[in-house]
Amino acid sequence: MGRRKKGDKVDGWVNLDKPVGMTSTQAIGKIRRLLGAQKAGHAGTLDPLASGVLPIALGEATKTIPYMQDALKTYGFTVTWGEQRSTDDREGEVIASSDVRPARVDIEAALPAFIGDIEQVPPQFSAIKVDGQRAYDLARDGETLDLKARPVFIESLDLIDAEGDSASFVMLCGKGTYVRSLARDLALKLGTFGYVSALERRAVGGFSIENAISLEKLERMDHSAARNEALQPVQAVLDDIPALSLKQDEIVSLKNGQALTFISRSDFQRLDDLEHDGEALAVFQGKAIAIVAVEGPKVSPVRVFNL
Repeated sequence: MGRRKKGDKVDGWVNLDKPVGMTSTQAIGKIRRLLGAQKAGHAGTLDPLASGVLPIALGEATKTIPYMQDALKTYGFTVTWGEQRSTDDREGEVIASSDVRPARVDIEAALPAFIGDIEQVPPQFSAIKVDGQRAYDLARDGETLDLKARPVFIESLDLIDAEGDSASFVMLCGKGTYVRSLARDLALKLGTFGYVSALERRAVGGFSIENAISLEKLERMDHSAARNEALQPVQAVLDDIPALSLKQDEIVSLKNGQALTFISRSDFQRLDDLEHDGEALAVFQGKAIAIVAVEGPKVSPVRVFNL
């Protein structure tokens, strides 16, 4: 007989406001314990230096993590000019310096080059894998890595304030974008050096800092109260996927991995409501049953939820 997993079967999303100084892995472990959950994962790592939105999936919600990883993210951050640091943030060693402090007009003129589809080299201290090892582990051992540029997408980048040695920005970007790389490259374009001295993730998809919950608040509650306060449904991150209403007798087939074939007139109406083929969220009375692939009259299970 297999060993029983520690914790209860808890399913859903937590929009955590991660504090500065805690790793994403530590935050996941803390949430799992505070809510008494068996299984947890996250969508998008936040550096210990950073605070803000860290969406954490519990139980069956971990099956929807890929949909959250593709969501646009909003960051507020500060760049301090005049120093390049080994980690491209305030925790690294100073490896170069400059007396140049860019003016507001020059910063604004440089920003369009960093908007849209661009190429970006990840920081030396990053989670990128090099020959099976994390870049940050190799960098801590003193290796200088030849990391390749990768395509990223930045929808908007706005200068909020610029004064003296620093400037603050707000950025909306796609997955894989490094704020630290942006700060480094922007500074170089402006003829100086720079690093991220403050960083807050303000939104990931539909999760925002305004409705995020703190660990401090959850720590004052028992498991039941914490779940009631923090837990959002599994389908909370699937708003962009159309919903397909199921009949009760169709649920068992999908849960057994069997495809459905819609052939009656009422079935056609349900498919017409989807507008086009592709993925849909199959629901019954508002409850998520599965993510399905719709191809003509055929509806096949992609990810089945055990809720």
